[in-house]
Amino acid sequence: MAELSIDQFDRKILALLQDDARLTNNEISERINLSPSQCSRRRQRLEEEGYVSAYRAQLDRERLGFSLVSMISVTLATHNRDNARRFADLVSRLPEVQEAHALTGEMDYHLKVVTRDLKALSEFVNDVLLPHESVQHVKTAIVLQSLKEAGPLPL
Repeated sequence: MAELSIDQFDRKILALLQDDARLTNNEISERINLSPSQCSRRRQRLEEEGYVSAYRAQLDRERLGFSLVSMISVTLATHNRDNARRFADLVSRLPEVQEAHALTGEMDYHLKVVTRDLKALSEFVNDVLLPHESVQHVKTAIVLQSLKEAGPLPL
């Protein structure tokens, strides 16, 4: 793993951007007591070195009609590289899948999925996941309440 080449000012910049990516260099400079030009150079370096991987808007999923969140555990039909690749290809094409994680233990993958309602979830599981050649078993749990989502990194 590469050594971190960031100092406390860089960490402060990253923490501020993590909280609000729309901050200008002038606004950041006022909050951390560096000149706007220094903030600009540091921000650009942090972006170029990959510490900032993207800027995006966080949308309100419920307001947009995606009220159902589910956690789906998936067991693959066979455990080999080609089958894992086929499953990864499938998941990458599914906009309902918000997160996908390969696991150790009983299940192979854990997916965080958003759908508009139970009918859409049923169609997703029965018409998309289960018929796929790479999938053997699917176990679905519906989220009753989200206590914390997409938390910031502890800088």
